[in-house]
Amino acid sequence: MLRTLDIRDVLLIDHLRLDFQSGLNVLTGETGAGKSILLDSLGFVLGWRGRAELVRSGAEQGEVIAEFDLPADHPAIAILQEAGLPVGDELLLRRVNTADGRKTAWVNDRRVSGTVLRDLSETLVELHGQHDDRGLLNPRGHRQLLDEFAGHGSALSDLRVLWQARSKAAKALAQAETQFAAMRSEEDFLRHAVAELDKLDPQPGEDAELDATRRRMQGAEKIRDDLARAFGILGMDGAEGAMSDGMRWLDGIAGDADGQLDEAIAALGRAVTELGEATHAVERVLDNLDFNPSELEAIEERLFAIRGLARKHGVTPDDLGNFAEEMRTRLGTLDAGEGDIARLRKELKDADAAFTAAANALSDARKDAALRLDQAVMGELAPLKMERAVFTTALEAAEPGPEGIDNVSFTVATNPGAPSGPLAKIASGGELSRFLLALKVCLSRETTGVTMIFDEIDRGVGGATADAVGRRLARLASDGQVLVVTHSPQVAALGAHHWHVQKSVNDQGQTLSKVMPLGTSERIDEIARMISGDTITDAARDAARALLSAQ
Repeated sequence: MLRTLDIRDVLLIDHLRLDFQSGLNVLTGETGAGKSILLDSLGFVLGWRGRAELVRSGAEQGEVIAEFDLPADHPAIAILQEAGLPVGDELLLRRVNTADGRKTAWVNDRRVSGTVLRDLSETLVELHGQHDDRGLLNPRGHRQLLDEFAGHGSALSDLRVLWQARSKAAKALAQAETQFAAMRSEEDFLRHAVAELDKLDPQPGEDAELDATRRRMQGAEKIRDDLARAFGILGMDGAEGAMSDGMRWLDGIAGDADGQLDEAIAALGRAVTELGEATHAVERVLDNLDFNPSELEAIEERLFAIRGLARKHGVTPDDLGNFAEEMRTRLGTLDAGEGDIARLRKELKDADAAFTAAANALSDARKDAALRLDQAVMGELAPLKMERAVFTTALEAAEPGPEGIDNVSFTVATNPGAPSGPLAKIASGGELSRFLLALKVCLSRETTGVTMIFDEIDRGVGGATADAVGRRLARLASDGQVLVVTHSPQVAALGAHHWHVQKSVNDQGQTLSKVMPLGTSERIDEIARMISGDTITDAARDAARALLSAQ
Protein backbone atom coordinates (compact mmCIF):
# COMPACT_ATOMS: atom_id res chain seq x y z
CA MET A 1 0.00 0.00 0.00
CA LEU A 2 1.19 3.50 -0.86
CA ARG A 3 1.71 5.28 2.45
CA THR A 4 3.24 8.63 1.51
CA LEU A 5 4.14 10.57 -1.61
CA ASP A 6 6.61 13.44 -1.18
CA ILE A 7 7.16 15.73 -4.17
CA ARG A 8 9.66 18.60 -4.47
CA ASP A 9 10.12 20.97 -7.40
CA VAL A 10 8.21 18.95 -9.98
CA LEU A 11 6.32 20.93 -12.64
CA LEU A 12 3.85 23.16 -10.71
CA ILE A 13 4.61 21.69 -7.28
CA ASP A 14 7.21 23.28 -5.03
CA HIS A 15 6.77 20.90 -2.10
CA LEU A 16 3.94 18.54 -1.36
CA ARG A 17 3.55 15.59 1.00
CA LEU A 18 0.53 13.32 0.81
CA ASP A 19 -0.26 10.70 3.45
CA PHE A 20 -2.54 8.16 1.85
CA GLN A 21 -4.75 5.62 3.62
CA SER A 22 -6.19 2.24 2.80
CA GLY A 23 -9.62 2.16 1.16
CA LEU A 24 -10.89 4.50 -1.56
CA ASN A 25 -8.88 7.72 -1.90
CA VAL A 26 -10.46 10.28 -4.26
CA LEU A 27 -8.69 13.26 -5.81
CA THR A 28 -10.85 16.03 -7.24
CA GLY A 29 -10.28 19.49 -8.63
CA GLU A 30 -10.94 21.65 -11.63
CA THR A 31 -9.53 20.72 -15.00
CA GLY A 32 -5.90 21.85 -15.19
CA ALA A 33 -5.51 22.07 -11.43
CA GLY A 34 -2.65 19.57 -11.49
CA LYS A 35 -4.20 16.19 -10.80
CA SER A 36 -2.20 14.64 -13.63
CA ILE A 37 0.99 16.01 -12.06
CA LEU A 38 0.47 13.71 -9.09
CA LEU A 39 0.23 10.71 -11.41
CA ASP A 40 3.24 11.92 -13.41
CA SER A 41 5.21 12.22 -10.17
CA LEU A 42 4.21 8.78 -8.96
CA GLY A 43 5.01 7.29 -12.37
CA PHE A 44 8.40 9.03 -12.29
CA VAL A 45 9.45 7.54 -8.94
CA LEU A 46 8.22 4.13 -10.16
CA GLY A 47 10.38 4.32 -13.28
CA TRP A 48 7.52 4.59 -15.77
CA ARG A 49 7.93 6.40 -19.05
CA GLY A 50 6.46 9.87 -18.89
CA ARG A 51 7.25 13.50 -19.45
CA ALA A 52 10.83 14.18 -20.42
CA GLU A 53 11.08 17.39 -18.37
CA LEU A 54 9.67 17.32 -14.84
CA VAL A 55 11.85 19.85 -13.00
CA ARG A 56 9.99 22.97 -11.87
CA SER A 57 11.11 26.14 -13.65
CA GLY A 58 14.00 27.75 -11.77
CA ALA A 59 14.82 24.66 -9.66
CA GLU A 60 18.06 22.71 -9.92
CA GLN A 61 16.37 19.34 -9.59
CA GLY A 62 13.05 17.67 -8.94
CA GLU A 63 12.64 14.88 -6.42
CA VAL A 64 9.90 12.37 -5.63
CA ILE A 65 9.85 9.99 -2.66
CA ALA A 66 7.25 7.22 -2.29
CA GLU A 67 6.88 5.05 0.79
CA PHE A 68 5.03 1.73 0.64
CA ASP A 69 3.99 -0.72 3.35
CA LEU A 70 5.10 -4.28 2.54
CA PRO A 71 3.38 -7.27 4.15
CA ALA A 72 5.57 -10.33 4.71
CA ASP A 73 4.29 -12.14 1.61
CA HIS A 74 4.43 -9.20 -0.80
CA PRO A 75 5.90 -10.14 -4.23
CA ALA A 76 8.17 -7.08 -4.16
CA ILE A 77 10.27 -8.79 -1.49
CA ALA A 78 11.55 -11.38 -3.97
CA ILE A 79 12.67 -8.59 -6.34
CA LEU A 80 14.47 -6.79 -3.51
CA GLN A 81 16.24 -9.99 -2.47
CA GLU A 82 17.31 -10.79 -6.03
CA ALA A 83 18.70 -7.27 -6.43
CA GLY A 84 20.55 -7.53 -3.10
CA LEU A 85 18.56 -4.67 -1.56
CA PRO A 86 17.54 -4.31 2.11
CA VAL A 87 14.18 -5.87 2.94
CA GLY A 88 11.80 -4.71 5.67
CA ASP A 89 8.15 -3.96 6.27
CA GLU A 90 8.59 -0.59 4.55
CA LEU A 91 9.81 0.20 1.04
CA LEU A 92 11.26 3.62 0.27
CA LEU A 93 11.64 4.72 -3.36
CA ARG A 94 13.44 7.96 -4.22
CA ARG A 95 14.20 9.40 -7.63
CA VAL A 96 15.80 12.68 -8.69
CA ASN A 97 15.64 14.46 -12.03
CA THR A 98 18.24 17.23 -12.52
CA ALA A 99 17.64 20.27 -14.69
CA ASP A 100 19.98 18.85 -17.36
CA GLY A 101 17.90 15.67 -17.63
CA ARG A 102 19.92 13.20 -15.55
CA LYS A 103 17.84 10.78 -13.50
CA THR A 104 19.02 8.87 -10.41
CA ALA A 105 17.05 6.40 -8.30
CA TRP A 106 17.39 4.81 -4.85
CA VAL A 107 15.52 1.96 -3.21
CA ASN A 108 15.86 1.77 0.57
CA ASP A 109 18.79 4.22 0.24
CA ARG A 110 20.63 2.04 -2.29
CA ARG A 111 21.32 3.21 -5.86
CA VAL A 112 19.35 1.19 -8.41
CA SER A 113 18.65 1.13 -12.12
CA GLY A 114 15.41 2.08 -13.78
CA THR A 115 14.87 -1.59 -14.53
CA VAL A 116 14.72 -2.46 -10.84
CA LEU A 117 12.24 0.37 -10.29
CA ARG A 118 10.00 -0.87 -13.09
CA ASP A 119 10.18 -4.46 -11.83
CA LEU A 120 9.12 -3.27 -8.38
CA SER A 121 6.37 -1.08 -9.81
CA GLU A 122 4.73 -4.12 -11.41
CA THR A 123 4.11 -5.48 -7.90
CA LEU A 124 3.21 -2.16 -6.24
CA VAL A 125 0.86 -0.17 -8.47
CA GLU A 126 -1.69 -0.74 -11.22
CA LEU A 127 -2.78 2.20 -13.36
CA HIS A 128 -6.11 1.89 -15.13
CA GLY A 129 -7.49 4.37 -17.57
CA GLN A 130 -7.79 5.28 -21.21
CA HIS A 131 -4.01 5.26 -21.68
CA ASP A 132 -3.39 2.11 -19.66
CA ASP A 133 -0.99 0.24 -21.96
CA ARG A 134 0.69 -1.52 -19.02
CA GLY A 135 -2.34 -3.32 -17.55
CA LEU A 136 -5.71 -4.47 -18.77
CA LEU A 137 -5.30 -2.97 -22.25
CA ASN A 138 -2.11 -4.91 -22.93
CA PRO A 139 -3.05 -8.17 -24.72
CA ARG A 140 0.23 -9.76 -23.69
CA GLY A 141 -1.05 -9.94 -20.12
CA HIS A 142 -4.55 -11.23 -20.84
CA ARG A 143 -3.64 -14.90 -20.63
CA GLN A 144 -2.07 -14.36 -17.21
CA LEU A 145 -5.15 -12.46 -16.03
CA LEU A 146 -7.45 -15.26 -17.17
CA ASP A 147 -5.28 -17.86 -15.43
CA GLU A 148 -5.27 -15.81 -12.23
CA PHE A 149 -9.05 -15.44 -12.43
CA ALA A 150 -9.45 -19.21 -12.84
CA GLY A 151 -6.82 -20.20 -10.26
CA HIS A 152 -4.68 -22.10 -12.74
CA GLY A 153 -1.46 -21.57 -10.78
CA SER A 154 -0.88 -25.24 -9.96
CA ALA A 155 -1.72 -26.41 -13.47
CA LEU A 156 0.64 -23.79 -14.93
CA SER A 157 3.46 -24.88 -12.62
CA ASP A 158 3.00 -28.50 -13.67
CA LEU A 159 2.86 -27.48 -17.33
CA ARG A 160 6.11 -25.51 -17.06
CA VAL A 161 7.83 -28.58 -15.60
CA LEU A 162 6.53 -30.70 -18.50
CA TRP A 163 7.68 -28.07 -21.01
CA GLN A 164 11.15 -28.07 -19.48
CA ALA A 165 11.27 -31.86 -19.71
CA ARG A 166 10.12 -31.69 -23.34
CA SER A 167 12.69 -29.00 -24.15
CA LYS A 168 15.43 -30.99 -22.43
CA ALA A 169 14.50 -34.13 -24.39
CA ALA A 170 14.41 -32.19 -27.67
CA LYS A 171 17.81 -30.66 -26.96
CA ALA A 172 19.33 -34.03 -26.05
CA LEU A 173 17.98 -35.58 -29.26
CA ALA A 174 19.23 -32.70 -31.41
CA GLN A 175 22.70 -32.92 -29.88
CA ALA A 176 22.80 -36.69 -30.31
CA GLU A 177 21.70 -36.46 -33.95
CA THR A 178 24.29 -33.77 -34.65
CA GLN A 179 27.05 -35.80 -33.01
CA PHE A 180 25.91 -38.96 -34.77
CA ALA A 181 25.91 -37.24 -38.16
CA ALA A 182 29.41 -35.86 -37.51
CA MET A 183 30.71 -39.26 -36.40
CA ARG A 184 29.05 -41.00 -39.32
CA SER A 185 30.99 -38.75 -41.68
CA GLU A 186 34.27 -39.95 -40.11
CA GLU A 187 33.31 -43.58 -39.57
CA ASP A 188 35.95 -44.92 -42.02
CA PHE A 189 38.63 -42.87 -40.32
CA LEU A 190 37.58 -44.05 -36.85
CA ARG A 191 37.53 -47.71 -37.80
CA HIS A 192 40.92 -47.50 -39.55
CA ALA A 193 42.45 -45.53 -36.68
CA VAL A 194 41.17 -47.95 -34.03
CA ALA A 195 42.36 -50.98 -36.02
CA GLU A 196 45.79 -49.41 -36.49
CA LEU A 197 46.07 -48.46 -32.82
CA ASP A 198 44.82 -51.82 -31.61
CA LYS A 199 47.38 -53.60 -33.81
CA LEU A 200 50.23 -51.50 -32.50
CA ASP A 201 48.91 -51.42 -28.92
CA PRO A 202 51.29 -48.71 -27.62
CA GLN A 203 51.86 -48.68 -23.85
CA PRO A 204 52.53 -45.71 -21.55
CA GLY A 205 56.28 -45.05 -21.24
CA GLU A 206 57.11 -47.52 -24.00
CA ASP A 207 58.64 -44.86 -26.26
CA ALA A 208 61.22 -43.83 -23.65
CA GLU A 209 62.01 -47.45 -22.76
CA LEU A 210 62.52 -48.46 -26.39
CA ASP A 211 64.67 -45.42 -27.05
CA ALA A 212 66.93 -46.22 -24.08
CA THR A 213 67.28 -49.85 -25.17
CA ARG A 214 68.11 -48.82 -28.72
CA ARG A 215 70.74 -46.35 -27.53
CA ARG A 216 72.29 -49.06 -25.34
CA MET A 217 72.40 -51.53 -28.21
CA GLN A 218 73.84 -48.96 -30.58
CA GLY A 219 76.54 -48.11 -28.01
CA ALA A 220 77.32 -51.79 -27.45
CA GLU A 221 78.36 -52.28 -31.04
CA LYS A 222 80.97 -49.56 -30.68
CA ILE A 223 82.65 -50.89 -27.47
CA ARG A 224 82.24 -54.66 -27.88
CA ASP A 225 85.44 -55.19 -29.94
CA ASP A 226 87.60 -53.24 -27.49
CA LEU A 227 86.06 -55.14 -24.58
CA ALA A 228 86.80 -58.43 -26.31
CA ARG A 229 90.44 -57.50 -26.92
CA ALA A 230 90.75 -56.32 -23.33
CA PHE A 231 89.19 -59.57 -22.10
CA GLY A 232 91.67 -61.58 -24.21
CA ILE A 233 94.65 -59.68 -22.81
CA LEU A 234 93.44 -59.93 -19.24
CA GLY A 235 92.19 -63.53 -19.31
CA MET A 236 93.92 -66.89 -19.04
CA ASP A 237 95.32 -66.48 -22.52
CA GLY A 238 96.83 -63.20 -21.51
CA ALA A 239 97.94 -61.51 -18.31
CA GLU A 240 96.00 -63.73 -15.90
CA GLY A 241 97.46 -66.90 -17.43
CA ALA A 242 101.01 -65.49 -17.47
CA MET A 243 100.80 -64.40 -13.87
CA SER A 244 99.45 -67.77 -12.84
CA ASP A 245 102.36 -69.47 -14.60
CA GLY A 246 104.77 -67.09 -12.89
CA MET A 247 103.32 -67.98 -9.49
CA ARG A 248 103.75 -71.69 -10.15
CA TRP A 249 107.37 -71.17 -11.11
CA LEU A 250 108.06 -69.10 -8.03
CA ASP A 251 106.25 -71.59 -5.80
CA GLY A 252 108.48 -74.32 -7.24
CA ILE A 253 111.69 -72.59 -6.22
CA ALA A 254 110.51 -70.85 -3.04
CA GLY A 255 111.83 -73.62 -0.81
CA ASP A 256 115.37 -73.11 -2.12
CA ALA A 257 115.26 -69.33 -1.68
CA ASP A 258 115.15 -69.35 2.15
CA GLY A 259 111.95 -67.24 2.27
CA GLN A 260 113.26 -64.48 0.07
CA LEU A 261 110.42 -65.02 -2.45
CA ASP A 262 107.59 -65.10 0.07
CA GLU A 263 106.82 -61.40 -0.21
CA ALA A 264 106.85 -61.52 -4.02
CA ILE A 265 104.64 -64.61 -4.10
CA ALA A 266 102.13 -62.98 -1.72
CA ALA A 267 101.96 -59.77 -3.76
CA LEU A 268 101.62 -61.76 -6.95
CA GLY A 269 98.78 -63.78 -5.42
CA ARG A 270 96.92 -60.63 -4.56
CA ALA A 271 97.47 -59.31 -8.06
CA VAL A 272 96.22 -62.55 -9.61
CA THR A 273 93.06 -62.32 -7.46
CA GLU A 274 92.38 -58.68 -8.44
CA LEU A 275 93.09 -59.42 -12.07
CA GLY A 276 90.66 -62.31 -11.96
CA GLU A 277 87.94 -60.10 -10.59
CA ALA A 278 88.59 -57.50 -13.29
CA THR A 279 88.49 -60.19 -15.95
CA HIS A 280 85.18 -61.53 -14.65
CA ALA A 281 83.69 -57.97 -14.59
CA VAL A 282 84.70 -57.42 -18.21
CA GLU A 283 83.24 -60.80 -19.08
CA ARG A 284 79.90 -59.88 -17.49
CA VAL A 285 79.75 -56.67 -19.50
CA LEU A 286 80.47 -58.65 -22.65
CA ASP A 287 77.66 -61.03 -21.80
CA ASN A 288 75.25 -58.10 -21.31
CA LEU A 289 76.25 -56.68 -24.66
CA ASP A 290 75.55 -59.94 -26.35
CA PHE A 291 72.33 -59.50 -28.42
CA ASN A 292 70.90 -60.55 -31.72
CA PRO A 293 71.24 -57.75 -34.32
CA SER A 294 67.71 -58.49 -35.50
CA GLU A 295 66.47 -57.54 -32.03
CA LEU A 296 67.85 -54.01 -32.49
CA GLU A 297 66.17 -53.85 -35.84
CA ALA A 298 62.84 -54.91 -34.32
CA ILE A 299 63.14 -52.30 -31.57
CA GLU A 300 63.91 -49.58 -34.05
CA GLU A 301 60.98 -50.56 -36.25
CA ARG A 302 58.51 -50.44 -33.29
CA LEU A 303 59.94 -47.15 -32.07
CA PHE A 304 59.57 -45.62 -35.51
CA ALA A 305 56.02 -47.02 -35.80
CA ILE A 306 54.96 -45.50 -32.46
CA ARG A 307 56.45 -42.12 -33.29
CA GLY A 308 55.02 -42.11 -36.78
CA LEU A 309 51.51 -42.88 -35.50
CA ALA A 310 51.84 -40.17 -32.86
CA ARG A 311 52.78 -37.60 -35.53
CA LYS A 312 49.90 -38.76 -37.70
CA HIS A 313 47.34 -38.07 -34.99
CA GLY A 314 49.04 -35.00 -33.56
CA VAL A 315 49.73 -36.41 -30.09
CA THR A 316 52.80 -37.33 -28.09
CA PRO A 317 53.90 -40.99 -28.12
CA ASP A 318 52.94 -41.36 -24.45
CA ASP A 319 49.42 -40.04 -25.22
CA LEU A 320 48.77 -42.62 -27.92
CA GLY A 321 47.16 -44.98 -25.43
CA ASN A 322 44.70 -42.33 -24.24
CA PHE A 323 44.06 -41.30 -27.82
CA ALA A 324 43.33 -44.91 -28.72
CA GLU A 325 40.83 -45.15 -25.87
CA GLU A 326 39.15 -41.96 -27.07
CA MET A 327 38.89 -43.35 -30.58
CA ARG A 328 37.42 -46.61 -29.24
CA THR A 329 34.88 -44.62 -27.22
CA ARG A 330 33.85 -42.56 -30.24
CA LEU A 331 33.55 -45.67 -32.33
CA GLY A 332 31.51 -47.31 -29.59
CA THR A 333 29.28 -44.26 -29.47
CA LEU A 334 28.86 -44.45 -33.20
CA ASP A 335 27.99 -48.13 -33.05
CA ALA A 336 25.51 -47.45 -30.24
CA GLY A 337 24.32 -44.18 -31.77
CA GLU A 338 21.31 -45.50 -33.60
CA GLY A 339 20.07 -47.21 -30.47
CA ASP A 340 20.62 -44.06 -28.39
CA ILE A 341 18.83 -41.90 -30.94
CA ALA A 342 15.90 -44.29 -30.99
CA ARG A 343 15.74 -44.10 -27.20
CA LEU A 344 15.97 -40.30 -27.22
CA ARG A 345 13.27 -40.06 -29.86
CA LYS A 346 10.99 -42.15 -27.67
CA GLU A 347 11.78 -39.97 -24.65
CA LEU A 348 10.92 -36.86 -26.66
CA LYS A 349 7.73 -38.46 -27.92
CA ASP A 350 6.69 -39.37 -24.38
CA ALA A 351 7.59 -35.88 -23.06
CA ASP A 352 5.72 -34.25 -25.91
CA ALA A 353 2.67 -36.44 -25.29
CA ALA A 354 2.67 -35.56 -21.58
CA PHE A 355 3.02 -31.85 -22.32
CA THR A 356 0.36 -31.92 -25.04
CA ALA A 357 -2.11 -33.70 -22.79
CA ALA A 358 -1.55 -31.19 -19.97
CA ALA A 359 -1.63 -28.23 -22.39
CA ASN A 360 -4.90 -29.45 -23.91
CA ALA A 361 -6.39 -29.91 -20.45
CA LEU A 362 -5.33 -26.38 -19.48
CA SER A 363 -6.72 -25.06 -22.76
CA ASP A 364 -10.08 -26.67 -22.01
CA ALA A 365 -9.98 -25.21 -18.51
CA ARG A 366 -9.22 -21.78 -19.99
CA LYS A 367 -12.22 -22.06 -22.29
CA ASP A 368 -14.46 -22.81 -19.32
CA ALA A 369 -12.86 -19.98 -17.33
CA ALA A 370 -13.29 -17.60 -20.29
CA LEU A 371 -17.04 -18.27 -20.30
CA ARG A 372 -17.23 -17.64 -16.56
CA LEU A 373 -15.23 -14.43 -16.89
CA ASP A 374 -17.42 -13.25 -19.78
CA GLN A 375 -20.55 -13.87 -17.72
CA ALA A 376 -19.07 -12.08 -14.71
CA VAL A 377 -18.04 -9.04 -16.77
CA MET A 378 -21.40 -8.90 -18.52
CA GLY A 379 -23.06 -8.94 -15.11
CA GLU A 380 -21.02 -5.89 -14.14
CA LEU A 381 -21.72 -4.04 -17.39
CA ALA A 382 -25.49 -3.84 -16.92
CA PRO A 383 -25.40 -1.55 -13.84
CA LEU A 384 -22.83 0.55 -15.71
CA LYS A 385 -25.45 1.20 -18.44
CA MET A 386 -23.67 -0.99 -20.98
CA GLU A 387 -26.14 -3.85 -21.05
CA ARG A 388 -26.10 -3.93 -24.85
CA ALA A 389 -22.32 -4.35 -25.03
CA VAL A 390 -20.74 -7.77 -25.44
CA PHE A 391 -17.48 -8.75 -23.73
CA THR A 392 -15.68 -11.85 -24.99
CA THR A 393 -12.52 -13.58 -23.86
CA ALA A 394 -11.12 -14.93 -27.13
CA LEU A 395 -8.77 -17.93 -27.27
CA GLU A 396 -6.64 -18.69 -30.31
CA ALA A 397 -4.08 -21.38 -30.97
CA ALA A 398 -0.52 -20.33 -30.22
CA GLU A 399 2.87 -21.87 -30.65
CA PRO A 400 3.46 -24.34 -27.79
CA GLY A 401 5.40 -22.89 -24.91
CA PRO A 402 5.80 -23.07 -21.13
CA GLU A 403 2.43 -21.28 -20.72
CA GLY A 404 0.56 -23.69 -22.99
CA ILE A 405 -0.92 -23.51 -26.47
CA ASP A 406 -3.29 -20.54 -26.20
CA ASN A 407 -3.26 -16.86 -26.96
CA VAL A 408 -5.84 -14.96 -24.93
CA SER A 409 -7.31 -11.53 -25.69
CA PHE A 410 -10.17 -9.50 -24.28
CA THR A 411 -12.48 -8.19 -27.02
CA VAL A 412 -15.66 -6.11 -26.97
CA ALA A 413 -18.53 -5.20 -29.19
CA THR A 414 -20.28 -2.06 -27.99
CA ASN A 415 -23.59 -2.95 -29.65
CA PRO A 416 -25.28 -6.23 -30.68
CA GLY A 417 -24.28 -7.22 -34.19
CA ALA A 418 -21.32 -4.85 -34.24
CA PRO A 419 -17.91 -6.38 -34.90
CA SER A 420 -15.81 -7.15 -31.86
CA GLY A 421 -12.24 -6.06 -31.41
CA PRO A 422 -9.58 -5.11 -28.86
CA LEU A 423 -10.75 -3.00 -25.94
CA ALA A 424 -8.57 -0.01 -26.77
CA LYS A 425 -9.69 0.16 -30.42
CA ILE A 426 -13.42 -0.49 -30.16
CA ALA A 427 -14.58 1.33 -27.05
CA SER A 428 -14.88 5.10 -26.69
CA GLY A 429 -13.26 6.87 -23.74
CA GLY A 430 -16.24 6.53 -21.40
CA GLU A 431 -17.05 3.01 -22.54
CA LEU A 432 -13.46 1.95 -22.19
CA SER A 433 -13.32 3.19 -18.63
CA ARG A 434 -16.41 1.22 -17.70
CA PHE A 435 -15.17 -1.91 -19.44
CA LEU A 436 -11.92 -1.67 -17.53
CA LEU A 437 -13.72 -1.15 -14.25
CA ALA A 438 -16.05 -4.10 -14.82
CA LEU A 439 -13.13 -6.30 -15.77
CA LYS A 440 -11.06 -5.18 -12.82
CA VAL A 441 -13.92 -5.86 -10.40
CA CYS A 442 -14.13 -9.42 -11.70
CA LEU A 443 -10.38 -9.92 -11.50
CA SER A 444 -9.76 -8.08 -8.24
CA ARG A 445 -9.94 -11.13 -6.00
CA GLU A 446 -6.59 -12.19 -7.42
CA THR A 447 -4.91 -8.84 -6.66
CA THR A 448 -2.80 -8.82 -3.51
CA GLY A 449 -0.96 -5.86 -2.03
CA VAL A 450 -1.28 -3.66 -5.13
CA THR A 451 -2.35 -0.03 -5.07
CA MET A 452 -4.87 0.50 -7.89
CA ILE A 453 -5.08 3.90 -9.56
CA PHE A 454 -8.02 4.86 -11.80
CA ASP A 455 -7.47 7.99 -13.86
CA GLU A 456 -10.84 9.57 -14.69
CA ILE A 457 -12.39 6.16 -15.18
CA ASP A 458 -15.82 7.79 -14.73
CA ARG A 459 -15.31 10.00 -17.79
CA GLY A 460 -18.47 10.50 -19.81
CA VAL A 461 -20.90 9.04 -17.27
CA GLY A 462 -23.15 10.55 -14.65
CA GLY A 463 -26.17 9.93 -12.48
CA ALA A 464 -26.91 6.30 -11.64
CA THR A 465 -24.07 5.11 -13.85
CA ALA A 466 -21.56 7.26 -12.01
CA ASP A 467 -22.95 5.95 -8.73
CA ALA A 468 -22.46 2.38 -10.00
CA VAL A 469 -18.88 3.23 -10.96
CA GLY A 470 -18.22 4.66 -7.52
CA ARG A 471 -19.68 1.67 -5.71
CA ARG A 472 -17.53 -0.70 -7.70
CA LEU A 473 -14.46 1.36 -6.94
CA ALA A 474 -15.39 1.26 -3.26
CA ARG A 475 -15.79 -2.52 -3.48
CA LEU A 476 -12.32 -2.82 -4.99
CA ALA A 477 -10.94 -0.67 -2.18
CA SER A 478 -12.63 -2.59 0.63
CA ASP A 479 -9.66 -4.94 1.10
CA GLY A 480 -6.89 -2.75 -0.25
CA GLN A 481 -6.12 0.70 -1.57
CA VAL A 482 -7.59 2.52 -4.55
CA LEU A 483 -6.70 6.03 -5.77
CA VAL A 484 -9.14 7.58 -8.21
CA VAL A 485 -8.93 10.89 -10.06
CA THR A 486 -12.53 11.89 -10.69
CA HIS A 487 -14.85 14.66 -11.84
CA SER A 488 -17.93 12.81 -10.69
CA PRO A 489 -19.63 13.94 -7.44
CA GLN A 490 -21.19 10.49 -7.07
CA VAL A 491 -17.78 8.83 -7.13
CA ALA A 492 -16.22 11.47 -4.87
CA ALA A 493 -18.97 10.99 -2.29
CA LEU A 494 -18.10 7.31 -1.99
CA GLY A 495 -14.46 7.94 -1.08
CA ALA A 496 -13.16 7.06 2.35
CA HIS A 497 -10.56 9.84 2.00
CA HIS A 498 -10.91 12.97 -0.12
CA TRP A 499 -8.14 15.18 -1.53
CA HIS A 500 -8.67 18.46 -3.33
CA VAL A 501 -6.20 19.61 -6.01
CA GLN A 502 -6.14 23.33 -6.74
CA LYS A 503 -3.93 25.75 -8.60
CA SER A 504 -3.00 29.23 -7.34
CA VAL A 505 -0.53 32.07 -7.95
CA ASN A 506 1.79 33.05 -5.08
CA ASP A 507 3.21 36.47 -4.22
CA GLN A 508 6.12 35.98 -6.59
CA GLY A 509 3.75 35.38 -9.49
CA GLN A 510 4.45 31.63 -9.65
CA THR A 511 1.66 29.23 -10.48
CA LEU A 512 1.64 26.33 -8.03
CA SER A 513 -0.53 23.29 -7.44
CA LYS A 514 -1.58 22.32 -3.95
CA VAL A 515 -3.31 19.21 -2.62
CA MET A 516 -5.39 19.49 0.53
CA PRO A 517 -7.07 16.73 2.55
CA LEU A 518 -10.72 17.65 3.09
CA GLY A 519 -12.70 17.48 6.29
CA THR A 520 -16.46 16.95 6.37
CA SER A 521 -17.54 20.55 5.74
CA GLU A 522 -14.85 21.14 3.15
CA ARG A 523 -15.84 17.95 1.45
CA ILE A 524 -19.46 19.11 1.22
CA ASP A 525 -18.35 22.30 -0.49
CA GLU A 526 -16.10 20.44 -2.94
CA ILE A 527 -18.81 17.97 -3.93
CA ALA A 528 -21.26 20.87 -4.23
CA ARG A 529 -18.80 22.61 -6.57
CA MET A 530 -18.62 19.45 -8.65
CA ILE A 531 -22.42 19.48 -8.85
CA SER A 532 -23.09 23.16 -9.56
CA GLY A 533 -19.84 24.62 -10.87
CA ASP A 534 -18.08 27.78 -9.71
CA THR A 535 -21.11 29.15 -7.85
CA ILE A 536 -21.92 26.89 -4.93
CA THR A 537 -25.60 27.11 -4.04
CA ASP A 538 -27.42 25.89 -0.95
CA ALA A 539 -29.22 23.41 -3.16
CA ALA A 540 -25.88 22.05 -4.33
CA ARG A 541 -24.73 21.71 -0.71
CA ASP A 542 -27.95 19.88 0.15
CA ALA A 543 -27.36 17.56 -2.80
CA ALA A 544 -23.78 17.00 -1.62
CA ARG A 545 -24.98 16.15 1.88
CA ALA A 546 -27.50 13.76 0.40
CA LEU A 547 -24.82 12.00 -1.63
CA LEU A 548 -22.56 11.68 1.41
CA SER A 549 -25.32 10.45 3.71
CA ALA A 550 -26.40 7.85 1.18
CA GLN A 551 -23.05 6.09 1.39
